[in-house]
Amino acid sequence: MGAVEDATRAELDQLHVGAESPGLAEVALKLARQLDETDKPTSAAVVARELRGLMADLRKLAPVDEGEDTVNDIARQREKRRAAAREQAAGE
Repeated sequence: MGAVEDATRAELDQLHVGAESPGLAEVALKLARQLDETDKPTSAAVVARELRGLMADLRKLAPVDEGEDTVNDIARQREKRRAAAREQAAGE
């Protein structure tokens, strides 16, 4: 594997789009392999443009990670405070 294919594979793994769109993910890897293997600047430019566009589409399809987001963290903290306040009010 070449550098572009390795980087593309790592990004696809991070995005978790293999299950969402396995065909497009495979096309992205094939384009990355072609980019690694070509020695013609014009061909490389065309393949790179296609790969960039395809990766942009795959990023849009990626599932939203609701884990470690600042907004979600603030919402969880607010809910904990409200739950504590409700428990305290119920105990009085």
